[in-house]
Amino acid sequence: MIKLDVQQIKALSSGLNAGDKVLLSGVVYTSRDAAHKRITELLAEGKPVPYDINGAVIYYAGPTGTKDGMVIGSCGPTTSGRMDKFSPAFLDMGLAAMIGKGERSKDVIDAIIRNNAVYFCAVGGAGALACKCIKSCEVIAFEDLGCESVKKLYIEDFPLTVAIDCHGGNIFSEGRKKYCRL
Repeated sequence: MIKLDVQQIKALSSGLNAGDKVLLSGVVYTSRDAAHKRITELLAEGKPVPYDINGAVIYYAGPTGTKDGMVIGSCGPTTSGRMDKFSPAFLDMGLAAMIGKGERSKDVIDAIIRNNAVYFCAVGGAGALACKCIKSCEVIAFEDLGCESVKKLYIEDFPLTVAIDCHGGNIFSEGRKKYCRL
């Protein structure tokens, strides 16, 4: 298990390999398709966006409402492929990493490699457990989107798997090859 701070991702991404298990700590931003669309529109209009994309980590999640005594409700990953049309541009602007679930398109994989970035997968269906690693949550943009608003999260030892590394290693294609050899 590799302990990693969000701020170290760009510097250490070349040492991460598909399949590595990571405990990630630091600030990440939730953003899904509706928020990505709005951020893209703001960028096209030359307006400021809710957070600095350069060096950021985006968690594709739409947390549920907060229960008494908790920082956040259930906060599991959503299907990353829905953000594929936005991701190459965000990666080209310096996005360090994405967290979600599921495979990514060839364009996203190429952008991950080109930008020395990484794609992490979180365990789907375990949102109630994932929320225990989230120490703070603040809505920072698009509050009208409800659970899909952009949130600034501080996470500690959030368990992830490197799904696609900056060398092109890919647990989805590699896993399929291993399975077919059985």
